[in-house]
Amino acid sequence: MSLLEKLLGKPGKGTLAPEAYSDRFPRRSAVIRQVSALLLEYPDEQLISSLPVLRQALEEVDAPLTGVQELLDWLTGRPLPEVQADYVQEFDLSKRHSLHLTYWTDGDTRRRGEALAAFKEIYREHGMLPEGTELPDYLPLVLEFAAKVSAKDGYELLQRYRPSLELLRLALRDANLPYQHVLAMVCSTLPGVSPEDAQAVMRTAGYGPPTETVGLEPYSSRLLPLAERNAP
Repeated sequence: MSLLEKLLGKPGKGTLAPEAYSDRFPRRSAVIRQVSALLLEYPDEQLISSLPVLRQALEEVDAPLTGVQELLDWLTGRPLPEVQADYVQEFDLSKRHSLHLTYWTDGDTRRRGEALAAFKEIYREHGMLPEGTELPDYLPLVLEFAAKVSAKDGYELLQRYRPSLELLRLALRDANLPYQHVLAMVCSTLPGVSPEDAQAVMRTAGYGPPTETVGLEPYSSRLLPLAERNAP
């Protein structure tokens, strides 16, 4: 039994049972996940200046670049404050493109707290904790964990919440946002073919986020680094 299954039990509505971890191209997956984590964070001057390096890293592992280049052009084609305002509008002020994996399965419900605790416990098991106030299911954080800390447990988190990834990808596609290509790239590191529409996702996992709210603390849109634990 995997660590994730011990913590959360068998996959329920809205999640998938991951196949046993196997990756023929682990370096490619790690590079794609780390670059994707950075591309999905709030765009600041540091990110913009690093875009050529990120593109080169993707080239070196033969990642698909056509769609990613569309995002790079979107990030650099206008004054940075305009880009930042659009990012905030799409990812912070609207839940249509939530970067939090468990929101897609549990919404703002009490049940979500159990899933968030499981994410945090997986990080603890690897001697790592996210710094700051970001929720542990924040996609860039999960991607960084999968890229840098544990490919196996990171894979299980991503594949278990694959329906969340696909619904986010489709929502970004429907909104004609170039971030859709980042999600497609992430999904390409996981087994199986991405569905063409949301109905196909729901046939596989069948859910919609519940509406009950429990006053979760507001979260930022920044990628927070993982830090070694200072205490047991």
